[in-house]
Amino acid sequence: MNKRRIFLCILACLLMGIAFTSKAQSPYKHSIGVTLGTAQAVGFKTFPTDHFAIQLDLGTKYTYVYGSHLWTFELAPNFMYEGRLIGGLYGFVGGGGSIGYCWKNYHYFNAWGETSSRNNAKGGLNGFFGMEYKFAIPLTLQFDFRPGYRCIFNKGFSEHCFDWGLNFGLRYTF
Repeated sequence: MNKRRIFLCILACLLMGIAFTSKAQSPYKHSIGVTLGTAQAVGFKTFPTDHFAIQLDLGTKYTYVYGSHLWTFELAPNFMYEGRLIGGLYGFVGGGGSIGYCWKNYHYFNAWGETSSRNNAKGGLNGFFGMEYKFAIPLTLQFDFRPGYRCIFNKGFSEHCFDWGLNFGLRYTF
């Protein structure tokens, strides 16, 4: 069994587990707060229906891939299904994307002995899953993992690779 099939099996089990254990409504209607980790962003999350949530993050993200440092400023909308696991603990799974601008610094030097860099457009698709704890006060803590695919574009140049994010969020609910 290859890695992709294992990942899809785990994702399907997580989805079914959330679907069968979720009996309650959404823990809140809206939230606003910060995300820290691979991404440093300001985020907004809303529940248009009982279990369907939309989360928008706007901020910076850092990745180190193939010997290069990549900083991006991006907007990342994510769509997820969220359900209660136990008590105030909720699980969610979904997907989304990102679009933005990036600064890329390479470890090799140009003809003048300076570090080479490029400014590029960035787009990507990602999975989105994790857990969120809703306290009795208007506060939530969120932990999420965002594996995905990203593409960086420049004139006559594009780079495609696996991208990921591991984040912790703190949000005020209302």
